This record gives sequence, C-alpha cells and structure tokens, in this order.
Amino acid sequence: MNTLDILIEAGAWDEDVLTPLAQRAIVATLRHMQLDPDDCEIALLACDDARIATLNAEFRDKPTPTNVLSWPAQPLAPVAEGHAPPPPQRGFDDMFELGDIALSFDTCARESAESGTQFEAHLTHLIVHGTLHLLGYDHITDSDAALMERLEVEILGNLGIDDPYNSDQ
Repeated sequence: MNTLDILIEAGAWDEDVLTPLAQRAIVATLRHMQLDPDDCEIALLACDDARIATLNAEFRDKPTPTNVLSWPAQPLAPVAEGHAPPPPQRGFDDMFELGDIALSFDTCARESAESGTQFEAHLTHLIVHGTLHLLGYDHITDSDAALMERLEVEILGNLGIDDPYNSDQ
C-alpha cells in the first residue's frame, strides 16, 4: 500500500502488531474491491475510548465510545438501496484519497473478550468494515447491511478469518 498513515495516540496499541495487520486488512479490502492499494491513501488513528467518544460526539452527536469510526474523503453513496456505490475518483495527485479511520483499543479489546474472538481477528474485521465505509458502503438499511456484511465475510474469508456474523463457527 502506497500510503497508510498510522497515528497511535493510546499507549495500549502495539505498533508492531497494528501496522502489518492494518496493511493486510486494507490491502485485502482494496484488492477485493478491484482497487490497486498502491494508488490509495488512508489515515488510521489508533486511540482509546476517551478520544473516540469525543470524536463520536463531535461527528455523530453520540457522546459514547465506539469501536470504529470512518470519514470518507468522497461522498460515494449508492444510487439505490442494496447496490454498490460508485468507485472513488482519483485526486489531483492521481491517487485515491479514501479518508480516515479511527479505532478504540479499549472497545475493540472489550468486544473481543466478550465475544471470545481473537483480538487480531476482531481488529481485522473492524478495519475491513471501516475501509468499506470509506468506499461508500453502509449498513443503515437492511439491504445495504446485507451487501456490506457479505463483502466483509468474503474479504475476511480470503484472509482465513471466520464469519464474524455467524456465532456457530
């Protein structure tokens, strides 16, 4: 991947774990969506619950922690529910500037422990999820959620990670 800028704000994050994991998840997502990772730019903020709660309040009027937030650089909404959004457009530098993702270590670790999911697998899922948001996918309606979840399951399966929506595995 040409440009993945990672800013680690919370000391609980291990850069040696996060960096290759994030690169692997983002590259797999972009390739699955037929984008060349070398032509894409994404910024990733690795923070804690306090910081993500502030961001969630500022941008979504929800003053509570969450696991992942995304800020797409381009408005890529689909033309109809349950359909794929249009592909991103290249910027002036001939790159796809996709946007920003924030992850809270506290919430990710808590969710992983509560679900009995390996932390790295859960984190990979959230990065794939956030990257799909940058590409215009969402889960507001049932049909949009079904499409986004199907893509997540396919991408995670390609990475050897079980379906996070099927608790029978």
